[in-house]
Amino acid sequence: MAIAVGEKAPDFALKNQHGETVRLADFRGEKNVVLLFYPFAFTGVCTGELCALRDELPKFVNDDVQLLAVSNDAPFSLRVFAEQEGLEYPLLSDFWPHGDVSRAYGVFDEEKGCAVRGTFIIDKEGVVRWTIVNGLPDARDLNEYTQALAAL
Repeated sequence: MAIAVGEKAPDFALKNQHGETVRLADFRGEKNVVLLFYPFAFTGVCTGELCALRDELPKFVNDDVQLLAVSNDAPFSLRVFAEQEGLEYPLLSDFWPHGDVSRAYGVFDEEKGCAVRGTFIIDKEGVVRWTIVNGLPDARDLNEYTQALAAL
């Protein structure tokens, strides 16, 4: 079961596509965070979602908001994926221990070995203020993210 609205977001430290460690706590008191879990790089729906975010990036990466996208792919594949698709925001690897952060947020599919499409908007105090979880084949609506961020 996914982390609920009003709960404290579990902290984490994951490597991005450049091998740098990114911590949720780094944004506390500074920025709201859109934390987006997606199944796998290079797949159709995931590529579509992440490129849609790229195309609307100023809404999701600015002085008040930071987008963090998490998959269970290795950092090396995330780097190639980011370069191929022109993704300049952090793609975080929850590869090893496999799915630990996805499990902490309640969005890891044990049978498939990957995260489902979970999105969490976390405020500057580290509290989940909005969430949606979609199944593997179901793309998310970016307009919902924008509305949720506007409500903070």
